[in-house]
Amino acid sequence: MTETRCALYARVSSEAQTRDNTIASQVTALHERIAADGFVLEPGHSYQDDGYSGSILLRPALERLRDAVASGLVERLYVHAPDRLARRYAHQALLMDEFRRSGVEIVFLNRPIGGTAEDDLLLQVQGVIAEYERAKILERSRRGRRHAARSGSVSALTGAPFGYRYVSREQGGGVARFEVVEAEAHIVRLIFAWVGLDRMSLRQVCRQLEQIGCQTRTGATHWHASTIRGMLANPAYVGHAAFGRARYLPPRPRLRPIRGHPQPSPRATCRVAVPSEEWIEIPVAPLVDPTVFEAARAQLEENRKRKRQRMPGSAWLLQGLTVCRRCGYAYYGKRAPRSRKYDPANTLRYYRCIGADGYRFSGRSVCDNSAVRGDHLEEAVWDQVKGLLEDPRRVADEYRRRLVQVRDETREPDEIARLERQMASLRRGIGRLIDSYAEGVIDKAEFEPRIAGLKQRLSQLQERHQAAVEVAENERELSLLISRLEDFSAKVTAGLAGLDRTGMQQIIRTVVRRVEIDDAHIEIIFRVPPLDGPAGPKSPSEMTISRQHCTAVDDPAARQSLEAFGFVRPLDDLQGERADLLHRALELRPGIAAVGEDVSQ
Repeated sequence: MTETRCALYARVSSEAQTRDNTIASQVTALHERIAADGFVLEPGHSYQDDGYSGSILLRPALERLRDAVASGLVERLYVHAPDRLARRYAHQALLMDEFRRSGVEIVFLNRPIGGTAEDDLLLQVQGVIAEYERAKILERSRRGRRHAARSGSVSALTGAPFGYRYVSREQGGGVARFEVVEAEAHIVRLIFAWVGLDRMSLRQVCRQLEQIGCQTRTGATHWHASTIRGMLANPAYVGHAAFGRARYLPPRPRLRPIRGHPQPSPRATCRVAVPSEEWIEIPVAPLVDPTVFEAARAQLEENRKRKRQRMPGSAWLLQGLTVCRRCGYAYYGKRAPRSRKYDPANTLRYYRCIGADGYRFSGRSVCDNSAVRGDHLEEAVWDQVKGLLEDPRRVADEYRRRLVQVRDETREPDEIARLERQMASLRRGIGRLIDSYAEGVIDKAEFEPRIAGLKQRLSQLQERHQAAVEVAENERELSLLISRLEDFSAKVTAGLAGLDRTGMQQIIRTVVRRVEIDDAHIEIIFRVPPLDGPAGPKSPSEMTISRQHCTAVDDPAARQSLEAFGFVRPLDDLQGERADLLHRALELRPGIAAVGEDVSQ
């Protein structure tokens, strides 16, 4: 007899619960229940999400569990309670239905689960109550923290900033407070002095702290510019800790690609700054003179303005679109001198992988992907974008071919109307048959096979009618695309010749989703659906140059979007000068030297 393949799932929401190891109690209870039921948990089938909110569905362990269920590797799943699976009722219902359709039996420790309608109703009620309790707890917590902040208690804050230590009510004799940590306070004063008085940049401050051996609160020796920026903006250092500096909203999509396949964030929200007028100030011990604090903030704003003047966003056409295919980090723009004597007017622009910068990762890079000449890469991408906008004929031909194919699939012009008449006739027949049975004209033995045949016939007609409606809808959509294609292309291409770099950047962001860079090839991913068939793009192929080039698309939802309309042209049909341009753009580079160092050509 084959043993039942079991799995368990456990989850805790907060980092505090993770530190307190409360997930271990769930796992222990689940192991005991599995053993009591006479089953054995196979290695690798313990799925645990530490510190992930139950209000989000995208969790690492849950994703692995769903993959295992879909692959048929799980037959019986043990969970401590329904709210450990998901806090939202809609997510609970989705997961339960998904697991049941795969033949998985779900066992909850805190309640038995059966297959009756009453059991399903009870589970649904529990899911709704769990979601309500979560909302109620969040609202009570928010109101309680706000009341504590208005009362001047630092217990309303999430934690003590660098330079302070949080003293709880139990430790402070009934009053919570921030206690100054002199060793950290000295570092805070140094940071404000370097920025406000010595006018250093954030990265200069980071390097200075690392050189003198200053450690972060976690004991790390590597400092991040974002950490320094947050310290310079924190009013607690002048004696006014602020409650309500940010609110949390659903996460927004990112423009710049982040690491290739990152773990989803445990938080189901993103942080949004709140105007200072809405803050609630709480008095604490000051560490920095107010004059130095304001000087540091002014210098920070001046540094930001100077950076925008030196490197405007339009100077890098592919800003926010380039990503490394090896490590998943974004490519960023960097200038390098042509010779040992640095001259801003005599520099080369490169796109460089963030993972190749050792100083970002405690002196050790995580990627060896090479840099790409900015002018060559931008010209190659712009030529592709401009080409698809100036010559939409291949796109129109492909959509016309699809339109002809769709029309061929419709056997008769009035097929939809004919099917509707047939379905209406069948419904009337079913009604008459039911009336005859109710009046005793026919008996049950005659009624049941006749009604089953009519219902089966009606179901077949309904499926054919739905398919015909979808075909007609596709025909209307394709006709609309073809009618607007030439007008759209004419409006866009009319101003291409006179576009400045800002306009070029906007056009590229409209058409291109991202540009993936690797030693082997560069992949341009457009915001359009693939066009298959003889009029569509060629498949990727090897070129005579040093790298393989290909294009791809990944956004079928953009099929009807005129703003994102375009055509994926293959790079392997480029000849002569264009191929040479790409060859120079994709050459392996030894790296980007610092200012004043020689860069090989």
